[in-house]
Formats: sequence, structure tokens, C-alpha cells
Amino acid sequence: MMYKLNSLKCGLPVLTATSKGTESVTVHVFAGAGSRYETQKERGISHFLEHMFFKGGKTYKNAAEVSMAIDSFGGSFNAFTGKEYAGYYVKITDSHTETACDVLSDMLLHATLPEEESKKESGVIIEELRMYEDTPMYKAGWDFEELMYGDQPLGWDTIGIEETIRAVDHNSLMAHKNLLYTPDNMVLVFAGNITEEESMELGEKFFGGLSGTKQREFPALEDKPTNKVMLASKKTEQSHLVLGVSGEGALSANYFAQNLLNVILGGNMSSRMFLRIREARGLCYYVASSTDNYMDTGAVSVRAGVDKSRLDEAITAIKDELLLAAKDGVTDEEVNRAKEFLKGKLALSLEDSEERAHFYGRQQLLYANTDRGMMDIDDYFQKIDSVKTDEINAVAAKLFTPEKFKLVVIGDREDEKELEKLLD
Repeated sequence: MMYKLNSLKCGLPVLTATSKGTESVTVHVFAGAGSRYETQKERGISHFLEHMFFKGGKTYKNAAEVSMAIDSFGGSFNAFTGKEYAGYYVKITDSHTETACDVLSDMLLHATLPEEESKKESGVIIEELRMYEDTPMYKAGWDFEELMYGDQPLGWDTIGIEETIRAVDHNSLMAHKNLLYTPDNMVLVFAGNITEEESMELGEKFFGGLSGTKQREFPALEDKPTNKVMLASKKTEQSHLVLGVSGEGALSANYFAQNLLNVILGGNMSSRMFLRIREARGLCYYVASSTDNYMDTGAVSVRAGVDKSRLDEAITAIKDELLLAAKDGVTDEEVNRAKEFLKGKLALSLEDSEERAHFYGRQQLLYANTDRGMMDIDDYFQKIDSVKTDEINAVAAKLFTPEKFKLVVIGDREDEKELEKLLD
């Protein structure tokens, strides 16, 4: 195996993915603390807490001290909050790995979450929210998840809404931290030029003080909305659309078949959507398909930006490509190209210690205790190679039927019913 898994005395899993062909080390902490764990009155608190961890702890007392500690050595650090998990990482040269651990552990174990900083940060996050709201390429994706899942955590934007963002304070942040940032709900990953022994020594020294047990699970997915179209009328020269269907989740036996289907449809510049919608017809500047793979559900969708006068033509062309895949399937040649594409992209990405940490850490956090389990790189490649063309065709036939299509449009249109007719 290309990784080693151990645990600290406190129970925190420590995963080491050594790579000797680099001078970098990425220290990455994953937490099962995404926005799916929120209640209605907490919308946005997971993302808010991510911001606030950078405001300082016992050793590095404010945001300036946190950033200077890493910048001083030319390292990079960042964090993210998704629907099912959050992550915090520092990428640095191997000689300064201890500094990376010191900063991350101080942020996560000893965060002060000062009240005055949370009030200021609420303004920053609201401006971030408005920025995304004013960027149709982002907003269309948010609207598609709302259309797909409705008024439940999976359908809510991770960033939250202004009302709840303004209500966040020190006590609510600390309470949320204590609910989910516990050894049994986190994973510490070291990737790059580091040994298993070094990882364990640093892990115990800097993260051994973690305590508590996870106090909340995210709620089961409720019934999905039945409406097919969401239109945001806006005076724009370009219309932005997302057209897709509900798909398979990360734990599905069809996970790899669905991902290969996605590559064939719109996952790269030799995909059907790119060559037939953009190149052959000149309908758009960008067009691509993507998958969302959550634990218990997923989606396959195509997004594009088109001249507003050609919106109907673009919707019809994309729909027809999906129906064609369902009717006639894909070819062995397309499948082989898609397999080599996925394997090549993964192999190249894993040369980066940051990507290596993410590949293993995400699996350990989300899948280690499921039937899917942990997969090493060779296991992952074997899963890709084992998919048969017939399996991909079966997934396409199952997913792409007119009654399952859902459409989001942001642009200069007024009538949802007219758009819905295009999906028939």
C-alpha cells in the first residue's frame, strides 16, 4: 500500500502517504463538519467557523500571526467547507513540517473565536455571498442543487444566508465546533516527503490533545422536489444554464461507470458536449458536464453559457445529446479513452502532496467504514479498468429520460413554462 494508517492515543486517525520524489509536505486535517450537518437556524455556520479558525489561538493570536508563520517559509495554507466535510491544510517544505503542525493544531484545538472578530467576519462572508450571487456561473450551480434537493441541508448553499450569518456569535461557533471537531470525526493526513514515524511523532505532539465525541449526524435525505425548472430572470447578454438529473451516490456500485459516462459526455475537450455543442455548432464558450457524488445520492449535470438568443437551441441540443447517450449508448473506443483520461489525471495530480493528501484523507473520513472502504491508487485504477461498456450504457439509459430532466436558467427570460416544454 502507498499509505499507512495509525491512530493517536486520543483516537484520531493518522494517515501517512509518503512520496520521496518531492521536497514538500502537506499536513491536512479533515473533519466531518460540512453544511449537511446544519439546522435551518444554523445555515452557514460551518463555513463561518472555517473562516474563524484563522483568527488565532493560544500561540498564533490573530490572523496576521497565523499567516506570517506560514508565509515566512514560502508555504501555502487554505481551507474549504463542502456539504459533507471540511478541510484545513498547510503545504510547506519538508524542513518546516513542524511549523505546519504547530499552526494547524493551534487553529483547530485552541481557537479563541473572538466575538469582535466574528462581527467583522460576518461582513466579509456576506460580501463573499454577494460576489457569488452576482456571478451566474456559480449561482446557477447553487440553484441547481436547490432545484434538485429543495429546502433541506443538501439543497442549501454552503455559504448560508444573510440572516443566519449575521446571527453567528462566539457561543454558537464554539458549540458547533464542539459538536463535530472530535477525534472520531476527523482525520489527520501527512503527504509528501515524510515517514510514518515522523507523522506519528508530530501527530501526538500537536494533535494528541483532541478530545470529545461526535454529537450529530446529518439528516437522511428527504423526498426531492418535483418541479423541473428554476428561472432567475436577469438582464444579461448571456444566459447560463444547468441541465441535469439525479444520479448515483459515492457508495453506489455504479459510481465508476457514472464518472466514466461523465467524461465521455463533457469531462474534457474531446468530449461529446465540447465537440458537438461548442466546436461543431458554436453555441457557447463554455460547456462541460460534472458529477456530484454525495454519500447517499448524486447528480449528473451539464452547464453552459450561451447567447441569450440561442438559449432554446442550446437546451435542446444538450438534452438531445443526453437522450442519444441513453438510446444508443457509448462506444468501446470512447470508454477506453475515458479510462485512460481518468487514470492519467489522477496519476498526475498525485505528484502534488496536497492532492495526495486529499485523495487519501477524504476516503478515510467518508468511506473507510462503509462497504466501499479505502482504495489505494492501484485499487482505484482497477475499479476504473473493470467497468464494462454495457454498464455505462445501462447507467445512461437509467438516468437520461425526459421526466427526470431538471433545468436552471439565469438570464433574460420570464416564462418558466416555455423552458419546461423544451425538456419534453
